[in-house]
Amino acid sequence: MTDHNSIRRVAVIGTGVIGASWATLFLAKGLDVVATDVAPNAEAALRDFVDKAWPAMEELGLAPGASRDRLWFDADLEGAVAKADLIQENGPERIAFKQELYAKLDTLLPANVIIASSSSGLTMSEIQKACKQHPERCLIGHPFNPPHLIPLVELVGGAATSKETIDRAAAFYDGLGKRTVRLNKEVPGHVANRLAAALLREVMYLVDEDVISVGDVDAAVSYGPGLRWGVMGPMQLYHLGGGAGGIDHWFDQFTGPITAWWKVLGNPQITPEMRAKITAGVLAEADGRSLEDLSAERDAALMGLLKVRRTVGKTYGSARRDAA
Repeated sequence: MTDHNSIRRVAVIGTGVIGASWATLFLAKGLDVVATDVAPNAEAALRDFVDKAWPAMEELGLAPGASRDRLWFDADLEGAVAKADLIQENGPERIAFKQELYAKLDTLLPANVIIASSSSGLTMSEIQKACKQHPERCLIGHPFNPPHLIPLVELVGGAATSKETIDRAAAFYDGLGKRTVRLNKEVPGHVANRLAAALLREVMYLVDEDVISVGDVDAAVSYGPGLRWGVMGPMQLYHLGGGAGGIDHWFDQFTGPITAWWKVLGNPQITPEMRAKITAGVLAEADGRSLEDLSAERDAALMGLLKVRRTVGKTYGSARRDAA
């Protein structure tokens, strides 16, 4: 088995927001990074992203040998993936595109090179069908935006993915300080985005029904449960919410109310009228701040939270994983 410490060179395919953020993280962790993208001005945009994000990486702590000088760009796919130990693919969410790309990668790469996709919705079982030689080394390694700050990585194997690949990928990402979670089976959207989608559905319903404004619903989440979720997951929070009896008492006390609320949760349709209402509310809440300003505000808050989590103890690590 190839040790995860032998992964020293990563090829990043696709250098949009997610790919550029991945590249920044890999560089900050002391890896060599070769990026590739066919978009015009892709290299300039990537290097600009890395430069702007680098102070945050310095503040969080660079690995020995970490340097932006270890970033190379090669518009030619074959040249970019040559000698790579792991591929982080961030291409468009189109199954035909993915399958064509993976078929090509399958012929270009040695059998021990992991191919990880950042795909947020496509399943690896469908993607890896195009790999006729080594589909077992392909998996989903889905991050949460922005990957250079948010620790979460969802690991999802396809029907042909080997356990060894999942284990090696987990060791690699965990070694970078990420927090990996393993899905036992494929579901559309994986887990984190499904949870976010469930909340978004109710947010849109409440706004559409004029129960609350866009600004106030954002405040209700970010100043209420969102603060707690940044510290501890919902099930542990409900365990605390049960008082001395813990989660068992929580079930006794709240099963009735919670299931009653489930029955009246909304199922909104995104009509042109709803879209216009929410768009207007979002822009009013932004209050003239640019997307760049809002991103900086978000990242500054994330940096603060990451530092707090470091001081109060390690986040839920692999030692605390469910036995399953």
